[in-house]
Amino acid sequence: MGRLEGKVAIVTGAARGTGAITARLFVEEGARVVVADVQEELGRETAKALGDAARFERLDVGREEDWSRVVDAATGHFGGLDVLVNNAGILLLAAIEETSLEDYQRIIRVNQIGPFLGIRAVTPVLRERGGGSIVNVSSIDGVMAKNGESAYASSKWAMRGLTRVAALELGKWGIRVNVVCPEQGSTDMTAPYVPAGVDPGFAQSFTHPNLPYQKDRTVEERIEDIARMILFLASDDSRSCTGADYLVDSGNTAGRRIKGTPGA
Repeated sequence: MGRLEGKVAIVTGAARGTGAITARLFVEEGARVVVADVQEELGRETAKALGDAARFERLDVGREEDWSRVVDAATGHFGGLDVLVNNAGILLLAAIEETSLEDYQRIIRVNQIGPFLGIRAVTPVLRERGGGSIVNVSSIDGVMAKNGESAYASSKWAMRGLTRVAALELGKWGIRVNVVCPEQGSTDMTAPYVPAGVDPGFAQSFTHPNLPYQKDRTVEERIEDIARMILFLASDDSRSCTGADYLVDSGNTAGRRIKGTPGA
């Protein structure tokens, strides 16, 4: 039996990248999955490739009515709901002075309000089910800040706070809430900010300075590491885990090596 045998999950932002790989891994481990995304054509292709264990539903995470419909689809088609993965996210890299209020609110709507609405929408169903797991996908940028990320970092730090509050409030019903903070992400998000002619996957490999072998791995292999952490938190293997951060960041937040000093 798989680690998610008999469970039903909603994975947001599952048309591609981390969400798609997570959905595939969930199906391989016995789950039935709602592939939720605003990208309809790509989302349907992803769900089709996963077979009868997957179903696509269009989801704009910032719309309450979309959440109600997707939760109803999960329970109606698959008979229940056990897991929510709040993975959908968008990126903006811009200096504060160059970030409009409209752009700032656009990032917050998807990355922060979306997970809030998702948690609120699934809570009654998970409570009736007798418990479940909610996994939020934040970022290394929700743990340590970088310039040019006023909107993105704010949204990802907020997700960690939301995770803790939800864990405290929902634990009495057996609902666990955790957050994954990866360094690696979909190249579709970072490609617009990479110089022309440079492969985004190759560029991302150099953001893993503490583990040189990461440069030799594919983007999909590195994203699979994130998906495996999400799988662990979604499964009963993590029944003692709630309200915590789980970093998949190749040691980026461990500190920094200082050249010329012992051990460097």
